[in-house]
Amino acid sequence: MKRFDLNTCQKVNEWLKKDVKRIVIIPHINPDGDAIGSALGLNDVLNNAGFESHVIVPNDFPVYLNWLGSVGVPLIYEQSSEQCHKLIDQADAFFFLDFNDLKRMGKLEEYLRTNTKKVVLIDHHPDPQIKADFMFSDTNVSSTAELVYDFVDAMDMLDHLGVNGANALLTGIIADTGSFSHNSSRPPMYHIVGELIKRGADKEKINESLYNNFSEKRMRLLGYCLSEKMEIFPQYRTALIWLSAEELKRFDFHPGDTEGFVNYPLSVKGVVFSAFFMEKHDQVKISFRSKGSFPTNDFSGVHFSGGGHRNASGGETKLSMVDALSLFRELLPQYSELLEKDC
Repeated sequence: MKRFDLNTCQKVNEWLKKDVKRIVIIPHINPDGDAIGSALGLNDVLNNAGFESHVIVPNDFPVYLNWLGSVGVPLIYEQSSEQCHKLIDQADAFFFLDFNDLKRMGKLEEYLRTNTKKVVLIDHHPDPQIKADFMFSDTNVSSTAELVYDFVDAMDMLDHLGVNGANALLTGIIADTGSFSHNSSRPPMYHIVGELIKRGADKEKINESLYNNFSEKRMRLLGYCLSEKMEIFPQYRTALIWLSAEELKRFDFHPGDTEGFVNYPLSVKGVVFSAFFMEKHDQVKISFRSKGSFPTNDFSGVHFSGGGHRNASGGETKLSMVDALSLFRELLPQYSELLEKDC
């Protein structure tokens, strides 16, 4: 299905063919399965189509996504900034994937602030803040990976989507839908999933890599969170988990180890809103999830400098963990009416 404006697609196609040779693809900081999957999937297509394309991620990504290295190993800006600067300086164009606010680029934002080269934005989050030259945005889709497939289709480049790229895009879709457990009721998404499987994507291998590939310490950390660190506020249908920097160190934390922890309290009967607070460096990182109509993105945006989707968002604060938790608990009565709605 070609969902995008035909005139815009023609302009992008002509521009790519005429003016673009070197491309840099950038997903958001703390990249998840959709960010890495969509970036590597697009990278596969562009390189197969004759472009010189590279993926630069602001910081490291979870080890359970390493198996996608067959598509191309992303450069990590925090570890290889000089090499990244060289590629950025040589690039004819940039693709920003799975984010729509420059703040989501981490330290890369400063280096790209004066960029004058054209930017293509492909994203499924609401309220875009980036003024891209070409924007492909749809908040109704399951994932940015789904949008990347549609973009590739619109550019008549599907012939350049190989098995590695198909695996990457299906990884993005599966990761952002929790293996089709949420935001996954639209028939067009399943058509795309079918097409990716036709091209060789291995759904079983992807699920195994995403959900059955954790370290023992990660599993013990999850058990510790559920047993010792989960608070339930039944009057507000809310749950909270929090981890200090000291606790993360004790369990030998690595990026991605807490991925999905925020979802577990939603399995508790009656809980419709879940928050996960994690102390990291000089700030507290926060994940929010909800069931039904409670708008986690509004809650996060107003109180914790964040944003995202209605049922899944993130935020951060410079407050201490103690103060951040106190603020969260104090806010709940203000949202009691929304939290009590049927879901």
